[in-house]
Amino acid sequence: MAQAWEHFAHGADIGVRGRGATLAGALSAAATAMTAVVTDPEAVRQTDAIEILCRAPTPELLLVDWLNSLVYEMATRRMLFSGFEVECEGSVLRARVRGERVDVRRHQPAVEVKGATLTALDVHRGEDGTWVAQCVVDV
Repeated sequence: MAQAWEHFAHGADIGVRGRGATLAGALSAAATAMTAVVTDPEAVRQTDAIEILCRAPTPELLLVDWLNSLVYEMATRRMLFSGFEVECEGSVLRARVRGERVDVRRHQPAVEVKGATLTALDVHRGEDGTWVAQCVVDV
């Protein structure tokens, strides 16, 4: 199954949802959904790469830690990301993410994501075997 992402309505904030054949795929797709809150992920060149390591006791908290790690990197490096190579093993997530520095003219950022929240937090494997990872991000 191809990875898929989407947004879902939630008051003044925005829900992000990723789907994938694996937990890592769903977490990768959720990251793409978060990028799409800011700009079109297709507009983000994958010129620079960084490594991210997250640890959390549950898949749900791993999703929140993962997205918040991306928010931190976006803010401190002034970058956007569109390429996510994610590996999950137990409570550990290792990722190589690719992106570029923000170009306001080209990316035309819509909003700034402040962080992932525990609101509508859900990570599960559906009856069809597809993984879903979702939460609301504060904008």
